[in-house]
Amino acid sequence: MEIYRAYGVAGAVERAGAPFDAESGVARCESLAGEWQWLFDAEEPRAWPDVTAGAFCMADQNTVEPILIDAAREAGAEHLFNTELLDLATDGDGVTATIEDRATGRRQVVRATYLVAADGNRSPIRQRLGIARTGEMTFQHTMNIVFRADLSGFLPRRALFWIIANPDGFFGGLVSTADPNRWQVSVAYDPATESTADFTKERCVRLVRAAVGKDIDVEIEGVGAWEQGVGVAERYRDGRVFLVGDSAHVWPPAGALGANTGVQDAHNLAWKLAAVLNGQAGDDLLDTYDAERRPLAETLAPMIVAHQQARISGAAEPEGMDGRTQAFGAAYGPGPVFDAEYGPQARVGSRAPHLWLGDIALHDLCVGDFVLLCDSPEWMDAARMAPVRAYRAEHADGWTRLYGPGAVLIRPDGYVAWRSTGPASAQNLANAIDHALRPTTKQLDERV
Repeated sequence: MEIYRAYGVAGAVERAGAPFDAESGVARCESLAGEWQWLFDAEEPRAWPDVTAGAFCMADQNTVEPILIDAAREAGAEHLFNTELLDLATDGDGVTATIEDRATGRRQVVRATYLVAADGNRSPIRQRLGIARTGEMTFQHTMNIVFRADLSGFLPRRALFWIIANPDGFFGGLVSTADPNRWQVSVAYDPATESTADFTKERCVRLVRAAVGKDIDVEIEGVGAWEQGVGVAERYRDGRVFLVGDSAHVWPPAGALGANTGVQDAHNLAWKLAAVLNGQAGDDLLDTYDAERRPLAETLAPMIVAHQQARISGAAEPEGMDGRTQAFGAAYGPGPVFDAEYGPQARVGSRAPHLWLGDIALHDLCVGDFVLLCDSPEWMDAARMAPVRAYRAEHADGWTRLYGPGAVLIRPDGYVAWRSTGPASAQNLANAIDHALRPTTKQLDERV
């Protein structure tokens, strides 16, 4: 949501999430009609004003994606739906792709400088490139049952997610949708002995009633299979091709870090692609995408699996699972990939601490350009010839504690690139920007 704020779509996403505003916490029970145990606080705060101007929002993919598509169109993007990538070839100058409109059969060849593969957890592009996934495993096969029913009489409080296990043999989970009477229940199944066809309407009705604990009226809308698994691509870059989101890493839903980390991947890569395509940086800058984002995924994957397994079993949450640190504490460069002390002071390689500059949040400014925060007119003068957006920040609440004195250079993705407590120097600032845009082999080695 912090990233969405910067690109002007947070308000629309919040409105899309309005049907879920009353939901919080994760509950475990034998049935909805029985007693509930809260696995984490049902009153979890939705805003951390000391950390970010963004606020937690529960919105489903069906409503968020059209918002992002409209925003991308306004920025000049073209979307070709129902279109399949048939072939791709890379060379020293770019990528040639053959695509087909699946409705008309029309084929065309597209030439591009780079290709970003955001083609899901199965990622045909990743497979075509022969990129394996480390730690890959499937630990549960799940059948999703979408149904309509009035559950209001069984919900004294709405959770984000219900884990249900009862003596009748039902084990699975329940989630809501934006429609108050439309739900999804998920149950484990064995693909070696069962398929979607085995989940008849009659069986699905029995499963829903077992989850609710009452013989209620149920209308089944559909069923679909999916896998709960984990795996991280062994590399995020292959020449001219980059993997982002589920194509790069997949893990269970615990912690809501699937789509969130996917957006952060794209945010990290996008400004670097722009800098290279605009001639500000060389191609080596793009190597930092893998160097920064892959170690993070490799650290998160086992943590999320442990978190999910604890939820399923009802065991205590494992140590090290702290939502705020995972959301805001990712650190790039040598050292741990998570900075547990991400808030007290601006650190090179870590996310810039939240700061209000008048009525503008610092991270709202992190779009496209480097940002220089400083506390003197001399630094403002030094920034006049540099490709940065400079702001005097010495009167901002928290400047001295979080940033000052001196100057701090922040990357377009909101991460600290450089800081100086010395005298203002246009040359030092220019060198810092050049250093951020043109990483050395040593820098890349330190990151991985």
